[in-house]
Amino acid sequence: MREIEASKITEAVREMCIEANHYLTEDMKKALSDAAENEKSPLGRQVLCQLEDNLKIAGEDMIPICQDTGMAVIFAEVGQDVHIDGSLTDAINEGVRIGYTEGYLRKSVVRDPLDRVNTGDNTPAVIHYDIVPGDKLKLTLAPKGFGSENMSRVFMLKPADGEEGVKHAILTAVKDAGPNACPPMVVGVGIGGTFEKCALLAKKALTRPIDVPANTEWVRDMEEELLDRINKSGIGPGGLGGSTTALAVNIETYPTHIAGLPVAINICCHVNRHSVREL
Repeated sequence: MREIEASKITEAVREMCIEANHYLTEDMKKALSDAAENEKSPLGRQVLCQLEDNLKIAGEDMIPICQDTGMAVIFAEVGQDVHIDGSLTDAINEGVRIGYTEGYLRKSVVRDPLDRVNTGDNTPAVIHYDIVPGDKLKLTLAPKGFGSENMSRVFMLKPADGEEGVKHAILTAVKDAGPNACPPMVVGVGIGGTFEKCALLAKKALTRPIDVPANTEWVRDMEEELLDRINKSGIGPGGLGGSTTALAVNIETYPTHIAGLPVAINICCHVNRHSVREL
């Protein structure tokens, strides 16, 4: 049994909050650069170049990439041979509290959905736990802004809707989002499971590097087809028209019930922030 001190987890989360809000991952930077180079619309190209300038300034001057520094979403893969010296949940939330305070990041979390009183430190985080083999703790932090989060959808389709029904649901969600999701977007999709499982799959899909293909051939084919169709929608960068509406479509799947075909679409804006640490 390997022991990890709670203080080390707090420090890792603190670092991740600041890192994710100031620097894009390499796959996202390359996708944005390629999009600016290949965009067919002059106005769309101008928007993409401005986004690249914004990214450069954020990293050099330590200013957040986006003013909405998001609600902290954490995926924690906990090795079954790990013992945490203290509360893992408390350690993560303390890391978020310190990271958002020391990083001068916007505090966007309210304590109650209706009374709307700000917690003042961007806690609590939304934490998803998964018990895995081994003696490591892997943390993936994804600060999720709500401009794009609010455009996300769940469709409880019938099995008879089939593949075309799934595609129609995804394209409908993207079309309805339009400029509100700050395109170019990354489209995370979850297919299968139950009502809540497909939504979790869609959220997790956004953390898969966009240059890493899906494991299943039909999923890869669907990702490529949908990306092409989305980019032909004409929504374009900033919703101002062009050939780059999405940078990627990432799909994750899970077994489901004989009577169901749940589909969730979790849209993210062009920054698609996330940071990973293994302890």
